[in-house]
Amino acid sequence: MYLVALYTIFMFTLPELPYDYDALAPFISADIQHLHHSAHHAAYVKNLNTALEKYPEWKDKSIEEIITSLDKLPSDIKTTVRNNGGGHYNHSMFWEMMAPHNGQAPSGTLLDKMQHSFGDVKTFQDQFSQAAVKIFGSGWQWLVFDKGEVSMMSTPNQDSPFSQGKIPLLGLDVWEHAYYLQYYNKRPDYVTAWWNIVNWDDVAKRLDSAIKT
Repeated sequence: MYLVALYTIFMFTLPELPYDYDALAPFISADIQHLHHSAHHAAYVKNLNTALEKYPEWKDKSIEEIITSLDKLPSDIKTTVRNNGGGHYNHSMFWEMMAPHNGQAPSGTLLDKMQHSFGDVKTFQDQFSQAAVKIFGSGWQWLVFDKGEVSMMSTPNQDSPFSQGKIPLLGLDVWEHAYYLQYYNKRPDYVTAWWNIVNWDDVAKRLDSAIKT
Protein backbone atom coordinates (compact mmCIF):
# COMPACT_ATOMS: atom_id res chain seq x y z
CA MET A 1 0.00 0.00 0.00
CA TYR A 2 2.82 2.37 0.87
CA LEU A 3 4.54 1.81 -2.48
CA VAL A 4 1.29 2.28 -4.37
CA ALA A 5 0.69 5.56 -2.58
CA LEU A 6 4.16 6.79 -3.48
CA TYR A 7 3.62 5.86 -7.12
CA THR A 8 0.41 7.84 -7.19
CA ILE A 9 1.91 10.90 -5.55
CA PHE A 10 4.96 10.92 -7.78
CA MET A 11 3.21 10.08 -11.03
CA PHE A 12 4.96 12.97 -12.77
CA THR A 13 8.51 14.03 -12.04
CA LEU A 14 10.62 17.09 -12.73
CA PRO A 15 12.83 16.38 -15.76
CA GLU A 16 16.50 17.21 -15.57
CA LEU A 17 17.75 20.02 -17.76
CA PRO A 18 19.69 18.82 -20.82
CA TYR A 19 22.49 21.26 -19.89
CA ASP A 20 23.90 23.03 -16.84
CA TYR A 21 22.05 25.95 -15.30
CA ASP A 22 24.65 28.40 -16.62
CA ALA A 23 24.83 26.91 -20.13
CA LEU A 24 22.49 29.49 -21.72
CA ALA A 25 24.34 32.51 -20.34
CA PRO A 26 24.70 35.33 -21.09
CA PHE A 27 21.33 35.19 -22.83
CA ILE A 28 19.56 33.58 -19.86
CA SER A 29 21.37 33.68 -16.55
CA ALA A 30 22.06 30.71 -14.31
CA ASP A 31 19.99 32.35 -11.55
CA ILE A 32 16.94 32.53 -13.79
CA GLN A 33 17.34 28.98 -15.02
CA HIS A 34 17.76 27.63 -11.51
CA LEU A 35 14.70 29.44 -10.17
CA HIS A 36 12.63 28.71 -13.27
CA HIS A 37 13.40 24.99 -13.26
CA SER A 38 13.86 24.02 -9.62
CA ALA A 39 11.12 26.26 -8.19
CA HIS A 40 8.50 27.13 -10.81
CA HIS A 41 8.53 23.94 -12.87
CA ALA A 42 8.91 21.83 -9.74
CA ALA A 43 5.82 23.51 -8.29
CA TYR A 44 3.77 22.65 -11.39
CA VAL A 45 4.75 19.00 -11.02
CA LYS A 46 3.95 18.93 -7.31
CA ASN A 47 0.58 20.64 -7.73
CA LEU A 48 -0.36 18.40 -10.65
CA ASN A 49 0.44 15.23 -8.71
CA THR A 50 -1.44 16.47 -5.66
CA ALA A 51 -4.53 17.28 -7.72
CA LEU A 52 -4.57 13.87 -9.39
CA GLU A 53 -3.78 11.89 -6.24
CA LYS A 54 -7.40 11.21 -5.30
CA TYR A 55 -8.36 10.13 -8.82
CA PRO A 56 -6.34 6.95 -9.47
CA GLU A 57 -8.07 6.39 -12.81
CA TRP A 58 -5.86 9.17 -14.18
CA LYS A 59 -2.58 7.79 -12.86
CA ASP A 60 -1.67 5.82 -15.99
CA LYS A 61 -2.40 8.63 -18.44
CA SER A 62 0.36 10.60 -20.11
CA ILE A 63 0.55 14.36 -19.75
CA GLU A 64 -0.53 14.64 -23.40
CA GLU A 65 -3.64 12.58 -22.71
CA ILE A 66 -4.46 14.71 -19.70
CA ILE A 67 -4.13 18.13 -21.34
CA THR A 68 -6.24 17.00 -24.29
CA SER A 69 -8.96 15.64 -21.99
CA LEU A 70 -9.49 18.64 -19.74
CA ASP A 71 -13.25 18.58 -20.26
CA LYS A 72 -13.35 15.05 -18.82
CA LEU A 73 -11.54 15.91 -15.59
CA PRO A 74 -13.47 16.08 -12.30
CA SER A 75 -14.67 19.66 -11.85
CA ASP A 76 -12.87 20.14 -8.55
CA ILE A 77 -9.43 19.67 -10.12
CA LYS A 78 -10.00 20.86 -13.68
CA THR A 79 -8.52 24.34 -13.25
CA THR A 80 -5.57 23.11 -11.18
CA VAL A 81 -4.72 20.41 -13.72
CA ARG A 82 -5.16 22.78 -16.65
CA ASN A 83 -2.74 25.28 -15.13
CA ASN A 84 -0.19 22.92 -13.63
CA GLY A 85 -0.44 20.15 -16.20
CA GLY A 86 0.00 22.72 -18.93
CA GLY A 87 2.90 24.24 -17.03
CA HIS A 88 4.61 20.87 -16.74
CA TYR A 89 4.05 20.01 -20.40
CA ASN A 90 5.12 23.41 -21.71
CA HIS A 91 8.25 23.65 -19.60
CA SER A 92 9.34 20.09 -20.32
CA MET A 93 9.46 21.09 -23.99
CA PHE A 94 10.85 24.57 -23.33
CA TRP A 95 14.09 23.27 -21.83
CA GLU A 96 14.67 21.11 -24.91
CA MET A 97 13.78 23.91 -27.32
CA MET A 98 16.84 25.80 -26.12
CA ALA A 99 20.53 24.94 -26.32
CA PRO A 100 23.85 26.67 -25.68
CA HIS A 101 24.61 29.23 -28.40
CA ASN A 102 26.16 27.50 -31.39
CA GLY A 103 24.98 29.40 -34.45
CA GLN A 104 22.16 27.02 -35.39
CA ALA A 105 19.70 28.03 -38.09
CA PRO A 106 16.60 26.43 -39.61
CA SER A 107 17.30 24.08 -42.51
CA GLY A 108 15.75 21.27 -44.54
CA THR A 109 12.02 20.66 -44.26
CA LEU A 110 11.70 23.13 -41.39
CA LEU A 111 13.18 25.93 -43.48
CA ASP A 112 10.95 25.03 -46.44
CA LYS A 113 7.83 25.13 -44.26
CA MET A 114 8.83 28.45 -42.69
CA GLN A 115 9.53 30.02 -46.06
CA HIS A 116 6.19 28.80 -47.39
CA SER A 117 4.29 30.25 -44.43
CA PHE A 118 6.27 33.41 -43.70
CA GLY A 119 8.44 34.17 -46.72
CA ASP A 120 11.76 33.93 -44.91
CA VAL A 121 13.19 33.25 -41.46
CA LYS A 122 13.73 36.91 -40.56
CA THR A 123 10.09 37.73 -41.30
CA PHE A 124 9.03 34.82 -39.12
CA GLN A 125 11.29 35.92 -36.26
CA ASP A 126 10.06 39.51 -36.50
CA GLN A 127 6.40 38.47 -36.44
CA PHE A 128 6.98 35.94 -33.66
CA SER A 129 8.86 38.51 -31.55
CA GLN A 130 6.22 41.18 -32.02
CA ALA A 131 3.47 38.77 -31.00
CA ALA A 132 5.45 37.60 -27.95
CA VAL A 133 6.05 41.14 -26.76
CA LYS A 134 2.36 42.03 -27.16
CA ILE A 135 1.03 39.15 -25.05
CA PHE A 136 -0.80 40.77 -22.17
CA GLY A 137 0.26 39.42 -18.81
CA SER A 138 1.54 35.85 -18.76
CA GLY A 139 1.55 33.35 -21.59
CA TRP A 140 3.43 31.72 -24.43
CA GLN A 141 4.17 32.43 -28.07
CA TRP A 142 4.31 29.38 -30.35
CA LEU A 143 5.30 28.05 -33.72
CA VAL A 144 2.93 25.14 -34.36
CA PHE A 145 2.23 22.48 -36.96
CA ASP A 146 -1.38 22.38 -38.08
CA LYS A 147 -3.01 20.86 -41.16
CA GLY A 148 0.29 20.27 -42.91
CA GLU A 149 1.70 23.76 -42.43
CA VAL A 150 3.46 25.80 -39.76
CA SER A 151 1.83 28.83 -38.20
CA MET A 152 1.99 31.00 -35.09
CA MET A 153 -0.30 31.32 -32.13
CA SER A 154 -0.32 32.72 -28.60
CA THR A 155 -1.75 31.05 -25.52
CA PRO A 156 -2.54 32.59 -22.13
CA ASN A 157 -1.15 31.37 -18.83
CA GLN A 158 0.01 27.73 -19.23
CA ASP A 159 -2.41 26.69 -21.96
CA SER A 160 -0.92 24.50 -24.68
CA PRO A 161 -1.56 24.42 -28.43
CA PHE A 162 -1.76 20.66 -28.03
CA SER A 163 -5.03 21.09 -26.14
CA GLN A 164 -6.39 22.74 -29.30
CA GLY A 165 -5.24 20.00 -31.64
CA LYS A 166 -2.10 21.79 -32.82
CA ILE A 167 1.40 20.43 -32.36
CA PRO A 168 3.88 22.80 -30.69
CA LEU A 169 7.24 23.03 -32.43
CA LEU A 170 8.78 26.04 -30.70
CA GLY A 171 7.56 27.95 -27.67
CA LEU A 172 8.68 31.06 -25.84
CA ASP A 173 7.71 31.53 -22.20
CA VAL A 174 6.90 35.20 -21.55
CA TRP A 175 5.86 34.83 -17.93
CA GLU A 176 7.84 37.38 -15.93
CA HIS A 177 9.58 34.65 -13.95
CA ALA A 178 11.27 33.58 -17.20
CA TYR A 179 13.20 36.84 -17.55
CA TYR A 180 12.58 39.41 -14.80
CA LEU A 181 15.67 38.69 -12.70
CA GLN A 182 17.86 39.60 -15.67
CA TYR A 183 15.81 41.80 -17.99
CA TYR A 184 13.44 43.40 -15.47
CA ASN A 185 10.48 44.84 -17.38
CA LYS A 186 12.26 44.81 -20.75
CA ARG A 187 10.52 41.88 -22.36
CA PRO A 188 11.65 42.89 -25.88
CA ASP A 189 15.29 42.53 -24.79
CA TYR A 190 14.61 39.05 -23.44
CA VAL A 191 12.86 38.01 -26.65
CA THR A 192 15.73 39.32 -28.79
CA ALA A 193 18.33 37.53 -26.67
CA TRP A 194 16.37 34.27 -26.73
CA TRP A 195 16.82 33.81 -30.47
CA ASN A 196 20.51 33.15 -29.81
CA ILE A 197 19.72 29.93 -27.94
CA VAL A 198 16.86 28.42 -29.95
CA ASN A 199 17.57 24.74 -30.52
CA TRP A 200 16.62 24.51 -34.19
CA ASP A 201 17.62 20.85 -34.32
CA ASP A 202 14.96 20.10 -31.70
CA VAL A 203 12.37 22.15 -33.62
CA ALA A 204 13.19 20.22 -36.80
CA LYS A 205 12.80 16.87 -35.01
CA ARG A 206 9.42 17.93 -33.65
CA LEU A 207 8.31 18.90 -37.15
CA ASP A 208 9.48 15.61 -38.64
CA SER A 209 7.60 13.71 -35.93
CA ALA A 210 4.47 15.81 -36.49
CA ILE A 211 4.54 15.20 -40.23
CA LYS A 212 4.75 11.44 -39.66
CA THR A 213 1.88 11.44 -37.16
